[in-house]
Amino acid sequence: MTYTIATANMKGGVGKTTLSVNLATALAKEHGKRVLIFDLDTQISATLSLMAPTEFANYRKRKRTLKNFINQIIQPNPQARITIQDAIHRSVCNINNLDLLPGDIELYDEYMVAEMLHEKAFEVDRLDFEVVWNRFERTLLRQILQPIMSDYDCIIFDCAPGYNLMTRSALAASDFYILPAKPEPLSIVGIQLLERRIAELKKSHEAEAVMGIQLIGIVFTMAGNLFTGRYQRQVVQRINQDFTPDKIFNTQIPMDVNVAKAVDSFMPVVLSNPHSAGAKAFSQLTQEFVQKLNVAQEQKTQPMNPSFATI
Repeated sequence: MTYTIATANMKGGVGKTTLSVNLATALAKEHGKRVLIFDLDTQISATLSLMAPTEFANYRKRKRTLKNFINQIIQPNPQARITIQDAIHRSVCNINNLDLLPGDIELYDEYMVAEMLHEKAFEVDRLDFEVVWNRFERTLLRQILQPIMSDYDCIIFDCAPGYNLMTRSALAASDFYILPAKPEPLSIVGIQLLERRIAELKKSHEAEAVMGIQLIGIVFTMAGNLFTGRYQRQVVQRINQDFTPDKIFNTQIPMDVNVAKAVDSFMPVVLSNPHSAGAKAFSQLTQEFVQKLNVAQEQKTQPMNPSFATI
């Protein structure tokens, strides 16, 4: 069984990519899971956290980035020979079961997508454009993933801030999502907006498919001096009004300069400086993540399904 996880927040600058790459690495290195990181952000932060710019440029030149597979869906080319297996960067940071599908600085053309979907709506019994669009965003990433789904225990989507096509498609294709947030009042806005958008997304897709995506939990990142006093009370009080305690991770990721420095070495801090405060926090968070995932999956599926820990 493969679990698809979206790391998302409507607000930027909350440590989303750092969480994605360190969680994925710890799952692979410390828990022996087969993990794929799926970079959906045109800032390609996840990609450049794990490979040098020159290496990425080589992948892009050879058309081995996510962009090419999206284009293949928008404008199918029967002569295309590159498969998703060809594009995957394997054994990232020399971790055998940690892979990356590189993102791209240009993922898709909005006009081409709209034009293609408008033509489909007209051709197929003049369907409502919204119905065709919903079907496209629900299946876009699923189509790309389909050939490799069984190769991994966990696929982590590193979503862009905001609510674009890639983020909606990732949420529609995910079993669970994890929500990073800074310990400050403004982070509440990003959390509330994302929750509202997910509710709307589920409603827009309910006619053709039931979206079963669930929140694994909220992770407070870059916790430091702000996470004390009135700031802590204000944030925790607001979060507790909307979420039960099991939806908030006990582990907080502290402010740690080693986390930022790790990017210079093109590897997550759990590898570059495993004894640092940030690395230890990510390792502890990953353990808590596995536990939460098991509980959530048990509630979501029949008891006979295997737990994540035993895959």
